Amino acid sequence: MPSRKGYGSIDDYLESFPEDIRERLAAMRTAIGRVAPGAQEKISYQMPTFYLNGNLVHFAAYAKHIGFYPTPSGIAKFKKELSKYKNAKGSVQFPLEEPLPIGLIQRIVKYRVEENLNKNRKS
Repeated sequence: MPSRKGYGSIDDYLESFPEDIRERLAAMRTAIGRVAPGAQEKISYQMPTFYLNGNLVHFAAYAKHIGFYPTPSGIAKFKKELSKYKNAKGSVQFPLEEPLPIGLIQRIVKYRVEENLNKNRKS
């Protein structure tokens, strides 16, 4: 797998992977962007990140999976739907040999957008 150092943009990150992985990462990027059109794309923690009133979600490629990091609240809210995947407090692993669950990813991102936008309203 490519080194995780020095990515200047999500494009740079994607370019560092073989075509099959790059296509999966691009599909994830597109899916997230569709439900978070106002989010800024950047690299944070050397991972592609969508930022909207704070970190929204991160994602990254690994040897056997695509990691998705929608914060602990995103995992907790969709715990039942994510139960078929290896997951932890703030992350989930989508195996490379399975199709990405784009609809589920988009529902989680939509939830995170609403959560982040409501941060300021509560204060």
